[in-house]
Parts: sequence; structure tokens; C-alpha cells
Amino acid sequence: MRPRTAWPLRALCGQSVRRGRAPALCLSDRPVASRKPSVRAGFARWAALALALVLADQLTKQAVLLSFKTGERLPIVAGFFDLTLLFNRGAAFSLLANAGGWQRWLFIGIGVAATAFICWMLWRHGSQRLFSFALSLILGGAIGNIIDRVMRGEVVDFLLFYWRGWHFPAFNVADSAITIGAALLIIDELLRVRRSR
Repeated sequence: MRPRTAWPLRALCGQSVRRGRAPALCLSDRPVASRKPSVRAGFARWAALALALVLADQLTKQAVLLSFKTGERLPIVAGFFDLTLLFNRGAAFSLLANAGGWQRWLFIGIGVAATAFICWMLWRHGSQRLFSFALSLILGGAIGNIIDRVMRGEVVDFLLFYWRGWHFPAFNVADSAITIGAALLIIDELLRVRRSR
């Protein structure tokens, strides 16, 4: 004869779930769902995207290093866009480029800290697609430039846009990913604020 204690426990379990609490004890023949597999799967997807960006960044830089001399330019769109080979020891727009060498380790430290923080955010919020997509772009770009600073002490730049006498500072795939990711984060925040109204 079946014991009659299972039914009340199942009922208590259902009540706890409906009220938003996790039951201290729940006897049921249905397995309790776990968020861990979905969290891991979401993080793995975004990490794979970041890794693909790192590979694209490093492969394009290596191709330019093998094909160009420093300062050499190859016009792609005449009067507007060239491929070139330049090196940047500083941050964006050559900030602190001539600081004497200490900036290398400063930027590496900042990059590593940012990478760790972004990975933590992706682990916690991997289900938010636009937000996580933006973070993945920034993550891939940050790692790509960290590799340059560790291996060479400077970042390889090769995309040069200009118009008549105006030149935009040369950049690379990693910089592009970081910029696009930052723009998407702003869009995501604006959409979040709009939804909350």
C-alpha cells in the first residue's frame, strides 16, 4: 500500500513555487529544473563570438604585417580609404603614446580587468541578447588589443579613412568591434528605459 504522505508534500511544493519561494523539501517524481545548463550555454555562445572576433583581428593584423612596411599605404577607395601599417603604443587616438613605456602595462591591466568584468556580466546576463551581443563585441576587441600589447608592446592599426585634408586615426578590427559594441550598449539602454515607461 502506498504511503499517503507524498500528496501533501507535493501540494506544499506547488504552493511554494506559486508564491515565488523555493521549498525546503519537495518530494516529486518530476525533476527540478536547473538554470545552470542554460547559463553555461548562453555564456559559451557569447564567448565563441568573442573568440571569432579575436581570430579575425589577429589574422588581419598578421596579414598586414606580412604585406606592408611601416607607413606604407594601399588605396582601396581613392581619396577616402587606404590600407596601411601603423603602430600605436597608446590608447584610442594615440593617447599616452609617448609616455615612456609604462603605459603598456597600464593598458594591459585595464584590459585584463575589463575582460574579467565582461565575462562575469555575460555569465549573469547571457539571456539578454542585444546586451550580451554588445558585450561580446567589446570582449573580443579588448582581448585582440591585449594580445598586441603583450606580444609587441604596441597595437597594430591598418584601416585608414580620410577626406581631403582630414584623416581619422588609423584603427583595426578590434577597435571596430569595441566601438560597435559600445554603440549597441547605448541603444540597449535606451530601449530598456523606453520599455520601463
